[in-house]
Amino acid sequence: MGRGRAKAKQTKVARELKYSSPAMDLDALQREIGSGTAVTTDNGDDEYGEYADLAAKYNDEDDDPRR
Repeated sequence: MGRGRAKAKQTKVARELKYSSPAMDLDALQREIGSGTAVTTDNGDDEYGEYADLAAKYNDEDDDPRR
């Protein structure tokens, strides 16, 4: 017993989260993220290059009029 009060509170909190639009402090978010410049570590390797080549190969095969 006693579950009713806890469930009512959970329902209330869930409703507030679902229907409220919280104020967003964009300045604080920008400070938290950093200066806004992206840090990239480009080592020159294209990790998807091999997959792009395979995709192009299979796309070329799909254009075969004999099918």
